[in-house]
Amino acid sequence: MKNLDESLLTGLPPFRLLQRAEIREILDQATSKRIEVGAEVFHEGHDAERFYLLLDGFIRVIKNTPTGEQIIALHIAPGQLFGIAPALSRTTYPATAVAAAESIALSWPVRLWDNFTSRYNGFATESYKTLGQRLEEMQSRITELATQAVEQRIAVALLRLVNQSGRKTDQGLEIAFPITRLNISEMTGTTLHTVSRLLSAWERDGVVKSTRKHIVVTAPHQLMLLSKPKG
Repeated sequence: MKNLDESLLTGLPPFRLLQRAEIREILDQATSKRIEVGAEVFHEGHDAERFYLLLDGFIRVIKNTPTGEQIIALHIAPGQLFGIAPALSRTTYPATAVAAAESIALSWPVRLWDNFTSRYNGFATESYKTLGQRLEEMQSRITELATQAVEQRIAVALLRLVNQSGRKTDQGLEIAFPITRLNISEMTGTTLHTVSRLLSAWERDGVVKSTRKHIVVTAPHQLMLLSKPKG
């Protein structure tokens, strides 16, 4: 990675407390990879051989249930580490990572994790802070599934995606990567039919605009109201 300027990474969480010389040392041990849309980066249960930093694109994190169903647990945004099984004291990946959009990631062998976290204090503190935030989001998701009505869950899921990746367009705030109704059903623990019915109703009401793989939130405030309990 000699051609990647360390100054481009100084603001990213794993590196922002490090000196440029330290970032250079870490970069010199990295491998770059371009990931096509829909391609797997790694699979749940497989040996964790590398950990990753997403430079561009979005990564969808998928968990399999004991009954064989898929649940979309998280979306990873640029600038974040993923596949950090060693941080969880695991030797296998706890979930499957799939490119939600064309992505570029750096990666390192897992044998370097302990070296990085012991040698570069900023790398360790920022990495574990990111992990904590991710676990907190997962806890929120579990609470939503247990306590919220389906309409609320879908509205909350869309708001989360817009807050994470939304870009302004003439029509509203567009989720910045391809997202299908099946993806939303897998995020919210509901059926494809229910998601389709609600999105169609919201589209008639001018809250969202959806095409085959793209969703634009045209009335964010109205969607926020839909995410709140009724009554």
